[in-house]
Amino acid sequence: MDFQTFRQRQKNITIDGIIDEPVTVAYTDVGVGEPLLLLHGIPTWSFLFHEIIDPLSQRYRVIAPDLIGYGYSDHRDRFDRSIEVQADMIERFLDKLGIPAAHFVAHDIGGGVALILADRSPDLVRTMVLSNSVAYDSWPIDEMLQLGHPRNAKMAPEDVKQLMEEALDVGLSRPDRLTDEFRTGIAKPYLEPDGIVSLVRNAASLNTNHTTKLSDRMNRLTHPTLLLWGVDDQWQPVSTAEQLVKDMPNAKLHAVENSSHWVPQDAPEEFAGAVLEFLDQVG
Repeated sequence: MDFQTFRQRQKNITIDGIIDEPVTVAYTDVGVGEPLLLLHGIPTWSFLFHEIIDPLSQRYRVIAPDLIGYGYSDHRDRFDRSIEVQADMIERFLDKLGIPAAHFVAHDIGGGVALILADRSPDLVRTMVLSNSVAYDSWPIDEMLQLGHPRNAKMAPEDVKQLMEEALDVGLSRPDRLTDEFRTGIAKPYLEPDGIVSLVRNAASLNTNHTTKLSDRMNRLTHPTLLLWGVDDQWQPVSTAEQLVKDMPNAKLHAVENSSHWVPQDAPEEFAGAVLEFLDQVG
C-alpha cells in the first residue's frame, strides 16, 4: 500500500490525561473480530505495518496507532514521549475505543510499551508478539542517542532524509524490500519542520530505566508471547529474544532468517503468517 492510500485510511481521535489539553492520535482501524493492536518503534510510524495490516484484518480487527510524537499523531513540543507515557496513551486510547483487552503485536520501542502494559495492566494484554523489541538494557542504540541532541531539531529535511536512508540500509536485509513506497512513506512525516523537531524529541525521550525495572519481573509476565525476530538485526540482536524466552514463562522464539530490524517490511508474508499461526495456537 502506498503512502497516500495508507494516510487516507487513517482516522484521528483525541486523548485526555497526557497534558492539560487533549492530544491527537492518528490510527488505522480495519477488519472485524478480536482486537489486534500494532505498535511501531522509532524512527518509524504505523506505516511500518502497511503490508501486513490487510492480511491480518481478514481475521481480526486491526488497530495501528501512531505513538504520540510519531507519524501523524500530535507533534507539539509539549509532552514527554517516553515509553511510559506512550503506555499511558495506549491505555487511554483503548479505553476510548471501548476495548477492554487486545492482542499486542509490537516492534522496537512498541515492544517496550507492550511489556510495561503487560506488567501493570495484565488484563489489558491478551497475548504479545514482540518483534525485535527493546528490553532489559538493550537500548537506546548509539544512533538514537546522537539523534536526540537538541541541536538536531534544526536539521534540514535533506539531513533527515539521509539519516533515514542510512537506517534503511542497516534495518533491512533483503534489497528488494527497500521499495520506493517504503522509503518514501517511512520518512514522510519527519521531513516537515515540526516533524523534524518531534523526531529529535522522540529520540531524546528513550530511557533504558523503563525496561530495566522490569528485568526481575519478567517471570510474572505469563501472557502467551511470541518473539518474532529478524536474526540479522545489529540494533536489537536475537540474543535479547533468547533471554526473554528464558525469563518469560510462556514465550517462544520464531527466528526470521535473512531479515534485519524491520521484519514487517523485510518478510511481510512470514511475519503475518507467524502471527496468525501463533494466535490460532493460543486460542
